Amino acid sequence: MLWLIGGVCALFVAAAAYWKHSLTLSGAAAAFVMGTVYFGAGNLLWFGILLLFFISSSLLSKFKQANKEELEKSYAKTSTRDAGQVLANGGAGMLLCILNAIWPHLGWVFAFIGVMAAVTADTWATEWGGLSRRPPRSVITGKIVPPGTSGGVTLLGSTAAALGGLLIGLFGWLFAELSGMSGQGMEYLLAGIAGGIAGAFADSFLGATLQVMHRCQVCGKDVEVLAHCGQPTRRIRGLSWMNNDAVNFLSACIGGIAAWLLALAI
Repeated sequence: MLWLIGGVCALFVAAAAYWKHSLTLSGAAAAFVMGTVYFGAGNLLWFGILLLFFISSSLLSKFKQANKEELEKSYAKTSTRDAGQVLANGGAGMLLCILNAIWPHLGWVFAFIGVMAAVTADTWATEWGGLSRRPPRSVITGKIVPPGTSGGVTLLGSTAAALGGLLIGLFGWLFAELSGMSGQGMEYLLAGIAGGIAGAFADSFLGATLQVMHRCQVCGKDVEVLAHCGQPTRRIRGLSWMNNDAVNFLSACIGGIAAWLLALAI
């Protein structure tokens, strides 16, 4: 029955997101499968946190969207998420949900909080950071870089990342209480903050070092896309397989590990 209810709820959310252009068709299909697993194998905490991430991120992506249109031309992925983006953001959490169903352990839960805090923090940092009036600085060198540059950070974006992680920790605590799960509130809050900060930093670091980047041969801008200004771009650095989805997935895992290690320490 839980799997059936989860499937119905996931179908409704995925269909609504597709209708609102928050998901592509492939993204909606992936979200349906993922939501069903989160609800069927998990409980309110797992499904609720997934829904919180998706709704908050989708709303932020639509906020002042016109101001971010130029930046999106540099990104390999847009705010309309496809299956790759859905799996990159929620795939690690889904694996933890399945592991917890097979072998229940509070460690899986804290790792999950860290994973979702990481992807939330990264998304919030990107959406809010794109509205910053101050130019971003490289997370590696500290030098000013053009807006939209992978590995560029702003104070506004970093603040948003911390708040995103805190939100996940706060609601993780709330959903855990409603689900009758063990654990103290401070543990969930710290797991959210640790996962969010670690994940956001990892995303910026990987974006500045290993993520594949190209240069527009017309305007000279460094971008993630294969074509810019109507012309093919030239690869300048990074691993060929380290695209934006791979960076997001690895950052989520790092956020989960950070939260798990913190949970062990306290």
